Amino acid sequence: MRIAVTAGYWAAGPPPGVAELFEAADRAGIDQIWTAEAYGSDAWTPLAWWGSRTSRIQLGTAVSQLSARPPVTLAMTAMTMDHLTQGRILLGIGTSNPQVVEGWYGQPYPRPLERTREYIDIVRQVIARREPVSYDGKHYQLPLRAGTGLGKPLRSILHPYRTEIPIYLGAEGPKNVALAAEIADGWNVIFFSPVMNDFYADALAQGFARPGARHTAGTFDVVGGPLAIIEDDDIERAADHIRPTLALYIGGMGARGVNFHHEVFVRMGYEAEARKIQDLYLAGDRKSAIAAVPTKLVEDVALIGPWAKIADELQRWKQTVLTTFSVHGDPRQLERLIDLLR
Repeated sequence: MRIAVTAGYWAAGPPPGVAELFEAADRAGIDQIWTAEAYGSDAWTPLAWWGSRTSRIQLGTAVSQLSARPPVTLAMTAMTMDHLTQGRILLGIGTSNPQVVEGWYGQPYPRPLERTREYIDIVRQVIARREPVSYDGKHYQLPLRAGTGLGKPLRSILHPYRTEIPIYLGAEGPKNVALAAEIADGWNVIFFSPVMNDFYADALAQGFARPGARHTAGTFDVVGGPLAIIEDDDIERAADHIRPTLALYIGGMGARGVNFHHEVFVRMGYEAEARKIQDLYLAGDRKSAIAAVPTKLVEDVALIGPWAKIADELQRWKQTVLTTFSVHGDPRQLERLIDLLR
């Protein structure tokens, strides 16, 4: 099994220790490192800045938000970075949610799966550089239909380092997971749990079975792992470190009825608990929302407790659809985790 680490996205400022994380992961033989973006720091600048300290690890975005950049802009960025890293870029793309897409980027959100399919089609055409790019989709047109009439199909003046850069799709719902299996090279999964393995295996199988699917289960990369790995003899104290993040995503990340993270935990069997957390969070009572996150829910998506418990429970995670195990934990534990996984 491959191993990945994540640097995430920034809060009020750069998180401490990330430069050391990039360097430690590269030295330790970790396979991938991923950055992210929400509506503050972007995914690409930290990847380039800290990635320049590395020499072998693959560098990915989990995820580069689709509405933040026209598809050709993302393709240009990926091609440029692929040259600078000599072919180490992994291009993770995701749609985000209506609040961010329409509120932050001022872009339309409807029909996200259809939009994703067109977007990835264009990105691949640009990177392949076989011919000038033209595209007549429902959401994207190159050249623009309603313009001056002076636009013409163009081909990148930059020759690609690789004519194909692996594309990973960030997805949570079953239709989006199936789309990833059909049109992408990998899937970036958030809030994975071994208890949901059969559900995700079925969604992936639907995508692999579609005509023209790029991969089979044997060649497709599924990147995911525990939300966190926290060693502590006091399980409740360990869970308290994770509850604020879970309360935010379950309760406050997205609108009521359109919160894809919330839906993950409903499918996991926590419908009543998720509704309570969301009600409290949206009412402004974040402290109570955090307290309402059950320890069992935390243990379903994270590895917490004494090291022996973590090592024992890790075996369940290894028997899942995951092909790259993503580590969210103390960089000082990397060597111990590598020993457990390999």
